[in-house]
Amino acid sequence: MRTPSPRARKIAGFSAAPVAVLVAGLMVWQGSTAAFTATTRNAGNSWATGQVALTDDDAGRAGFTVQNLVPGQTGQKCIEVTSNSTVAGEVRAYTQNLSGSAAGLQDHIDLVVERGTGGSFDNCDGFSPVPGALPAQSLSTLAQVNNNYATGGARWQTAGTAGESTTYRGTWTFDTTGLTPQQVDALQGANVSVDLVWELQSADAPAG
Repeated sequence: MRTPSPRARKIAGFSAAPVAVLVAGLMVWQGSTAAFTATTRNAGNSWATGQVALTDDDAGRAGFTVQNLVPGQTGQKCIEVTSNSTVAGEVRAYTQNLSGSAAGLQDHIDLVVERGTGGSFDNCDGFSPVPGALPAQSLSTLAQVNNNYATGGARWQTAGTAGESTTYRGTWTFDTTGLTPQQVDALQGANVSVDLVWELQSADAPAG
């Protein structure tokens, strides 16, 4: 076999270098495109607030409009309250805007508000109370201790389903116990008024 000349060996060595570089480049390119890939997606995330809505069936009428009171008289009225909310919450009853004459009739009208089932506005037929009512107290006391949501009573837990309803019954008594005849007579011609308020607040946000 004929041995290549020194010049031929030199040419062969130079020509091998580009081939080696090309092969190495192909190996790098193939290595960079041979990875496995996979993805997953949770698309369309959004946030929207819920709402609370509370109505009653009084049609704009006062629950109590009592005239010509006499000592010892009592009475009761009912009202149906409906929640049309999209979130759960709690309804509480309280008083506001107490006003009256200087005679002090508000100290002698006792009121208790109970929650239950059955009955409707101005009609307590079939009403059945559930536990949780505040004790009967004078209007003047209620105005001091039961005058906002934090101090409200007759609580009702709502589920956040439109159309939920419950009935409240208010029972009042003109109580003149312990008064002298002169003090009772001083209440003639007196008057007092108060607002009964039902407020719904959404439940606390769950943890997590």
